[in-house]
Amino acid sequence: MSVTLRPMTTADLPAVMRLEEELFAPDTWTEAMYRDELSRGDTRYYVVAEFDVGGDEDEPVEGPPVMVGYGGLIAYDDEAHVATLGVTTALQGEGIGSLLLDDLLAEADRRSPVVLLEVRADNETAQHLYRRRGFVEIGRRRGYYQPSGADAVVMKRKRVRALSRAGGGRG
Repeated sequence: MSVTLRPMTTADLPAVMRLEEELFAPDTWTEAMYRDELSRGDTRYYVVAEFDVGGDEDEPVEGPPVMVGYGGLIAYDDEAHVATLGVTTALQGEGIGSLLLDDLLAEADRRSPVVLLEVRADNETAQHLYRRRGFVEIGRRRGYYQPSGADAVVMKRKRVRALSRAGGGRG
């Protein structure tokens, strides 16, 4: 399976909405919300993950790429926020969520010193992924997700800076 990331466009919204319903019902975003987010390119960064339908490297691709996930970031100079991240349930655990999150965090690190996110309190798998990427829990929001009323865990990550060993680093 060859997964690629590319910028989300309004043409992707029907597929995004199908995944949104699969993953987040009843707490789904609306198509209008996504359209609004995509119109704010100066402070938003949205990507989709696609894989090419086909077998191994020797087998030709059979049809157009299939969207299997997406992610979104809101980023200002002082703070970024992972707004959404989702991977079709059939392919969860295959590294696609990590690929999407790493892309969002690379963009966040270019723009902001800190990244925040909310994740459902009952989504231990996602919380584990975020902890592996340096996020720590900083609080809880009761009844955050609507209309379900599910609680959210608030997590924070500071910008990761590359350490240079050249020129007198500690040793």
